[in-house]
Amino acid sequence: MAETEVHRESVAIRTEAQLQGQSMNQHASGGWFANTLSADEVDLGNFPKLIATDRYYDSAIQDQERERVWMKVWQVVGRADALPNAGDWKVYSIFDQSYIIVRGKDQRIRGFVNACRHRGNALCEGEGHSARFTCPYHLWSFDIEGKLIGVARPDLVGPIDKDSLGLIEVPVDCFAGFVFMNPDPNAIPLLESLGDEVIAGLSPYRLDEMTPVGMDVREQLDCNWKVVIDAFSEGYHIIGVHPELLSVIDPQPGNSRFGLYGDHGMACAPFEVKNAAGCGLEEQVEGIRALPSTFPTVTEVLPVFDDMIAQRRDAQGNLQLGTNETVRTLFQQATRETLTQRGVDVSDLTDEQMSDSQGWFLFPNFFMTIRAGEATVIMALPDPDGDPNRCIWHVTAYMWLPPEVREDYRAEPVTVSERGSYPYFLALQQDYDQMQRQQNGLKNRGLKHMSITREEISVARFHEVLDRYLAG
Repeated sequence: MAETEVHRESVAIRTEAQLQGQSMNQHASGGWFANTLSADEVDLGNFPKLIATDRYYDSAIQDQERERVWMKVWQVVGRADALPNAGDWKVYSIFDQSYIIVRGKDQRIRGFVNACRHRGNALCEGEGHSARFTCPYHLWSFDIEGKLIGVARPDLVGPIDKDSLGLIEVPVDCFAGFVFMNPDPNAIPLLESLGDEVIAGLSPYRLDEMTPVGMDVREQLDCNWKVVIDAFSEGYHIIGVHPELLSVIDPQPGNSRFGLYGDHGMACAPFEVKNAAGCGLEEQVEGIRALPSTFPTVTEVLPVFDDMIAQRRDAQGNLQLGTNETVRTLFQQATRETLTQRGVDVSDLTDEQMSDSQGWFLFPNFFMTIRAGEATVIMALPDPDGDPNRCIWHVTAYMWLPPEVREDYRAEPVTVSERGSYPYFLALQQDYDQMQRQQNGLKNRGLKHMSITREEISVARFHEVLDRYLAG
C-alpha cells in the first residue's frame, strides 16, 4: 500500500473515533456550540482592526499573493465524481499556471504540470477522456500515470532516459468528495493542512455523497477575489443586503459562534425566529415558510413541517405547542424526518445541524454554507489575466440524493458569458450586486483602510492568515 494510502486510511480510522467523541460533546454541550466561541470569547489581539484597501486593487500585492499564497496552498480544483473513470481529466489553471488533473488506471487521482517534458508544449485544454496524453508538437506520449511511454521517430531522438522524463507531478488528494491540488511539491499532506477539527466537523454531512443540483455556475465578477471571501465571512451585512432573513437569523450580540481551526474556520448564527423581539408563533411559522426564497431546498421540508403545525392547532385554529417545543424544534424534526425518508443517514448530525446553516471557510478561497442534506459552495479565483479588480466566482449547490437518481438531477456546468444574465436565487443575487458595488468604493485612493467590527471576526481572521502568508 502506498504511503499516501496508509496515511489516508489511518486518518479515516482516527476520524471515526473523533466523530463519536464529537457527537457526544455536541449533545452534551449544546450541539454545534461545542468547540466554538462567541465574539466576546475570541482573542482579537492578533487580528487586524484596519485592513488596507490597496490589497484589493494593487497589482504588486496580487503578485505577492500569486507567489506566496497560490503557489503554496492546497486549493479545491474540482469534484472526484466529475472524474469517475480511468482516463477522465480536466485542466485547472491559476494565473498562468496550468495543471492536468486525471484519474489513473489504479483509480487514484493525480495532478501534473500541463507541459510536455520535451519542449514544454501544453498538452491539454478544457476536459476530456484519454488513454494517453500525446503532445501535438512532436508527438511524445505519456500514460495517465504520467510516465513517458513513446516518442515519434526514436531513430531521430537517440537514446533518452524515459524514466526521468515523465510528467512533473504535483500533490493531489481528496476530502469530502472534493479534489485538492497544491502547486508546491513540498507541501504538507492535505489532511494535515485541514486539521482534525475540520475533518471531524465536516465528515458527518456526507459531502462526498452529495450531487450538484440546480446550479453549477462560473462567472467573471468586477471585484477582487478577496471581496467575495470577505462578503461570505460575516453575517452582519444581512441587515442591509438580506433584510428578508431577519425573521429567521437574529443578529443579536452573542448569537454568532466561531470556530478557529488553523488557517481555516467556521461561523454560524442559528436559524431561529426572533422570540426576543416579541415575534408571535404565527409569525415564526411564516418566517420558516419564507425560507425557500433564500434557501430553495427547504421547500422539500415544508409539507412535513406544515403537517406538524396542523396537528398542533386546536378547534379554533390556535397553535398550541407542547412542552419544550418551539417552531425551531419542529422545523428541525421535520428536516430530520424528510431527510431520513429520502434515505440520508443523519444519525451523526445533531438537531442544530438540521436547521442551522454553518459557514465553513477553507483558506484561501473556499466558502461553504452547509446544513443537513445540502450545501452551497462559493469559490473565488483571481482573474486569469491578472487584473486585481476582477475575479472568477464558482457557485455550486449540492444536495444528498439517492444514488439511483443522482445522475438524473446533476446540474450541468454553466459558464456565464453575458454579465448579469444568470438567474441566481435571491440572496446570491443580492451578494452579486453588492460585491461589485463595494469594489468601486475600494478603488478610491483616498480610502486607505477598512474598519473591522466585532461581528466581522471571520473577516479579520482571514486577513490575519493572509498576512502571515504574504510575510513569507
